[in-house]
Amino acid sequence: MGEFDLIARYFTRPVRRNPLGVGDDCALLQPAPGMQLAVSTDLLVEGRHFLSTVDPRALGHKALAVNLSDLAACGAQPLAFTLSLALPQVDEAWLAGFAEGLFALADAHDCELVGGDTTRGPLAINITVFGEVPAGQALLRSGARAGDDVWVSGTLGDARLALEAFRGTLSLPQAVFAAARERLERPVPRVALGLALRGIASAAIDVSDGLLGDLGHVLRRSGVGATLEAGRAGELLAALADGLDLDAERCEDLVFAGGDDYELAFTASPRHRSAVEAAAAQAGTRVTRIGSITPETGLRLVDAQGQPVSRRFAGFDHFA
Repeated sequence: MGEFDLIARYFTRPVRRNPLGVGDDCALLQPAPGMQLAVSTDLLVEGRHFLSTVDPRALGHKALAVNLSDLAACGAQPLAFTLSLALPQVDEAWLAGFAEGLFALADAHDCELVGGDTTRGPLAINITVFGEVPAGQALLRSGARAGDDVWVSGTLGDARLALEAFRGTLSLPQAVFAAARERLERPVPRVALGLALRGIASAAIDVSDGLLGDLGHVLRRSGVGATLEAGRAGELLAALADGLDLDAERCEDLVFAGGDDYELAFTASPRHRSAVEAAAAQAGTRVTRIGSITPETGLRLVDAQGQPVSRRFAGFDHFA
């Protein structure tokens, strides 16, 4: 099977938002009047971002989910995406599964594939996603203000828990491992929550490289600091609800520095607490208030008594 046969069989579908369809040198997208385009791109490389044994359907899902998570963090509605795919060989069963997982999530968010590229090489997946947001209403990293609450959506640390099980650093009950693996391989982009938080949240970011590392980007862009309650870690790790016995330090490592969660961390004024909870209910997503923004720069963890936690946590860094 040649390159263009591959594209035609697995990745060519009718599209509405690009009048040219798939096959021209460029896609043409026109945002609605009064809207801005939100654009994000992510590259996934085998052995770095995913295991060679991952189910291709799950990989197709995750490849798009991590990009949709970026749109969610900006409060943007998904529109379309492009796909660039490097393949070591043509494996039709793998391609069918990958496309199935990819398009199932794309259809759920009415997000169309409008172009891309294929080549031979080590397995790598690059997606660029396009969304739209009313002009001036995008959620940014630079809007946090002293006194704001710090919130996170969903649960944290479960994806890293699955990764540690794959690495053999801990053993998990089968049911816990299955649930954690689902979080690692099929993250749920919080698009509905991001849309509902427009006009409520002051800043937002998606949690991909660990909560503390990602929240640090918000603090630097906003010129503020934060104090977080370390004791909330146990509430945020879903696996603990299944009876998993972990010591406090391991739990904190998973929650604060685990990565691959693709939840939203965001800030909002305390006067918007009821609005945040209403937005979360509307989106069908749990949210937890874990701390507050401070005028002093830097990020501090405190225990239940308000005393500083001296441990250091490092977020994921590809080149560290």
